[in-house]
Amino acid sequence: MLEARDGSELVQLLGEQTVDLVTLDLNLGGENGFDLARQVRASRNVPIIMITGKGDTIDRIVGLELGADDYIAKRFHVREVLARVHAVLRRYASTATAAPAAQVTAATTGPRFGFADWVLDVDRRELRSTSGVPRELTTAEFNLLVVFLERPSRVLSRDNIMDLLKGHEWSPLDRSIDSLIVRLRRKIEPEPETPRLIKTVRGVGYAFAVDVRRL
Repeated sequence: MLEARDGSELVQLLGEQTVDLVTLDLNLGGENGFDLARQVRASRNVPIIMITGKGDTIDRIVGLELGADDYIAKRFHVREVLARVHAVLRRYASTATAAPAAQVTAATTGPRFGFADWVLDVDRRELRSTSGVPRELTTAEFNLLVVFLERPSRVLSRDNIMDLLKGHEWSPLDRSIDSLIVRLRRKIEPEPETPRLIKTVRGVGYAFAVDVRRL
């Protein structure tokens, strides 16, 4: 286990070591934990669990929107921390092992989808704007986008999405789908704060709300 005293040390450790998961205190050495989470998420596809000393729902929502996979409020029990860490690591491991199978399927049957100002080539696992500018997606983001493109206008619950992504385990405390949705919105939405592609259906789940074309 590695420990960083501040943001610069965290960035240094991530550059030098293989890190499986980051637990990030919102008040790390007086620095803004939200800014550090944003910095880590922009450069690394590593799971993040945020730790907050407040019971404030706003802190939790902001953390999830920045790409955190889960959060823990102080004062916490060690068993809760271990349970959440293990759950997040299982999700990431499941996505990694599912990726080669998805790539094999894509190599033989992968279509191309057109939507809004984007084209997704499943064979190449490549997303580009209609003007040809590439947009990098993580494996989880790519797989989630394919789930939506294959089911346009259909409302999908979090359970549906978990099942379709395969290998994920659901927990009543699990907010990983919401976090993943937020990250994908940032990649494809013109205005992520007011999404028009991936719509939230309150109390139910999400729906891909624009026309999708098979090219």
